[in-house]
Amino acid sequence: MALPDVTTYPLRLASPLALFFAAFFAAPLVALLALSLQGPDGHLGLSQYTAFLSDGFSLGVLLGTLWLGLKVTAACLVLGLPLALVATRAGGWVRGVIILAVLTPLLTSVVIRTFAWIVILGRQGVVNSVLSSLGLIETPLRMLYAEGGLVAALAQVQMPLMVLPLMTALARIDPSLWDASEALGAGRWRTFVRVTLPLCLPGLIAGAVLTFAAAISGFITQSLIGGGQMLFMPGYIYQQAIALQNWPFAAAMSVIFLVAVLAVVLAFNALGRLARGYAQT
Repeated sequence: MALPDVTTYPLRLASPLALFFAAFFAAPLVALLALSLQGPDGHLGLSQYTAFLSDGFSLGVLLGTLWLGLKVTAACLVLGLPLALVATRAGGWVRGVIILAVLTPLLTSVVIRTFAWIVILGRQGVVNSVLSSLGLIETPLRMLYAEGGLVAALAQVQMPLMVLPLMTALARIDPSLWDASEALGAGRWRTFVRVTLPLCLPGLIAGAVLTFAAAISGFITQSLIGGGQMLFMPGYIYQQAIALQNWPFAAAMSVIFLVAVLAVVLAFNALGRLARGYAQT
């Protein structure tokens, strides 16, 4: 009597997930696309897309949002990679403390963390008070409602999304590779460039994708830290849909924003495939 093959399952077992995906993702996306094709005169067309793509201000908001995501991703990478390296190579309670510090922000509401940054970056905030008490500044620095403060706040909020994939990738590296590199005469920096970095690139790309997508869509942090001084796509879409009730234009903006984000994510994924191929050679 032949034993049943337990490695294959009928396709119908995926039907609940397929129905859920169709009802809560595909259907709203189709409705959004249909709404974006509605012109001012009620006829279907691409007038909303033409209005956005021909407007220099709207294109500037889109490019500024993507550029903000890249800067936040770079900041998270510069700060998160050393932290992930220390957590991976450290042992005992040091590693536990680092992991706890990385995971703790995920247990706190993003609204609370953003308001904490308002207290830190304000004119009478912690940073200005410390610098003033040390005599390093005479007038308070303008960090709140400025791009630098917004990048810092978003980087702190999204840091776990970068550190956790990096820690996972670094944990998969055989420690004997580091020992072999050092035994062959390579210093720590060369070992990092020639061994550690190529092997952790897949985790780096995964963290970059997560961080970028979360940073450019961080409506709460962008609104509270940026204030009315800076406008990004989530706030711009909210303005058109809620304040101006221009739903077709807001839908077209959403579709264009989605396509732009997917293009950047595909670029990251292409780099990830190259990184996996390079790491396997």
